[in-house]
Amino acid sequence: MGYRESYIEWINSGYFDEDIRKELQAIEGNEKEIEDRFYRDLEFGTGGLRGVIGAGTNRMNKYTVRRATQGFAQYLLEEVGGARQKGVVIAYDSRHMSPEFAEEAALVMNGNGIKAYLFEALRTTPELSYAVRELGCAGGIVITASHNPPEYNGYKVYGEDGGQIIPDEAEKIINEIQGIKDYSSVNYITKEEALSQELLVMIGEEIDRKYIDRVKSLVLRDELIKETGKDVKIVYTPLHGTGNMPVRRVLKELGFEKVWVVPEQENPDSNFSTVKSPNPEEHQAFTLALALADQVDADVIIGTDPDCDRVGAVVRNKDGAYQILTGNQTGALLIDYVLSAMKEADSIPKNGLVIKTIVTSEMGAKIAQSYGVDSLDTLTGFKFIGEKIKEFETSREKEFIFGYEESYGYLAGTFVRDKDAVIASMLICEMAAYYKSKGMTLYDALIGLFERYGYYQEGLESITLKGKEGMEKIDEILSYFRLNPLSHMNDQKICILKDYDHGKHVDLLIGETSDLTLPKSNVLHFTLEDGSWFCIRPSGTEPKVKIYFSVVGNSLDGAIQKLDELKREVMGLIRELID
Repeated sequence: MGYRESYIEWINSGYFDEDIRKELQAIEGNEKEIEDRFYRDLEFGTGGLRGVIGAGTNRMNKYTVRRATQGFAQYLLEEVGGARQKGVVIAYDSRHMSPEFAEEAALVMNGNGIKAYLFEALRTTPELSYAVRELGCAGGIVITASHNPPEYNGYKVYGEDGGQIIPDEAEKIINEIQGIKDYSSVNYITKEEALSQELLVMIGEEIDRKYIDRVKSLVLRDELIKETGKDVKIVYTPLHGTGNMPVRRVLKELGFEKVWVVPEQENPDSNFSTVKSPNPEEHQAFTLALALADQVDADVIIGTDPDCDRVGAVVRNKDGAYQILTGNQTGALLIDYVLSAMKEADSIPKNGLVIKTIVTSEMGAKIAQSYGVDSLDTLTGFKFIGEKIKEFETSREKEFIFGYEESYGYLAGTFVRDKDAVIASMLICEMAAYYKSKGMTLYDALIGLFERYGYYQEGLESITLKGKEGMEKIDEILSYFRLNPLSHMNDQKICILKDYDHGKHVDLLIGETSDLTLPKSNVLHFTLEDGSWFCIRPSGTEPKVKIYFSVVGNSLDGAIQKLDELKREVMGLIRELID
């Protein structure tokens, strides 16, 4: 069926509600808009759905949510023993339609005879991950589009281990979803029916309390917090999302008394009206927090994204100005802090492991190595870190200590199987207290790491290419670099090419090819002779192509200059391809 036939069907079918039909009738005559809404089904990727809210097969709406949930329900009934009794747990964030989509998902699960534990109000993604295992569920769903613009929402799926589904599992779910051609065939019951049959169970404070206690159990120097926590000045912004309650609660219960929350960003706001993007990776997101920090002379600023799985940190530099740390820098600081505290307590496991992604700085791995701890790379996406935690929990070959990715995602402990900004916020504040007790700032600590391990600098460039044409252009960019191998960049020979889609590691200097061990993914990674590297990949959640850069130098200024030169040369070539 073509896109126009699908469009006509949605308008004429009595299954779709009047609001949906009116929205579609209003775009009659706008052929490009009709095509974009119906040229495909909204893609269920390796983590779930994400898209613009609206009517159509390529949009987030209650009907695409129902269809996806029906497919997930069928997967659970086939693959997980006792799925009906174990049930699923469902959480949602502060976005437009999040509560409605969460309830729709619950009622489809109920329609398939599967119990659904639905949070009574918005909750964080990491608490959802925790709740799956705490309640012994067959899986989980969280309605969120993370840090995307306000017109987006999404649907992330979790397995019974509390981790995001991995590609093999996603493929099975996708096959189930694709088999559903008729939206009206979805099994669905009303909320009244679900409650009367005890298939819909509302949850809240009891899970909150258990989760908060587990987070607090990860404190490394509790005596230090008791002594100096009350003196650390912290500014926090939840960026209108779910982090306000759990982050403040953890800090307060631990003894951090001087915590100021940005008032304009404290409460949930589906429009994220005070920011261009509710993303702690974006410097503009901290504008209001920086103003408040100046007023109260804060030691550290922390900001979490809407579903509270990412956190950014801001610290004072040597000039007294606030400086936003990159995800790589915060990760390096946390690895050093966690391992130094464990070494002090003589508790570093002999088979300890730090896990990071292939686009994350090598600095963290170098720090871990100095403590006698191994590191491991995974593909981009915290689901792959969660997968390794599960694997090593079974094999006992390694003991997970810490996982992180450059995009502001961190995890300590294993009771959550996804990045957790509540845990990370707590550890950042504890770390700030530790260094303050030594007369140092977090920036001082970072410079100390540079002096010991090298001046690492990283960068990320993203190019947004929307719609069908944008997706095709992104494919063209990757194809060009794949079919036209580069020999030099930034006056350096390119010595290694890793093509994760073809599963090949190519040593370009000696012409030797070997197989990569990671799963296939449309990613190209180039390493230069001096150890610098850049990596190109499509975003898994947004219509973007992302280009990552990393260099290491003998001085901060030298590394910054080297990074700028590498970015300028690579981006110049990519923009030529786009234009």
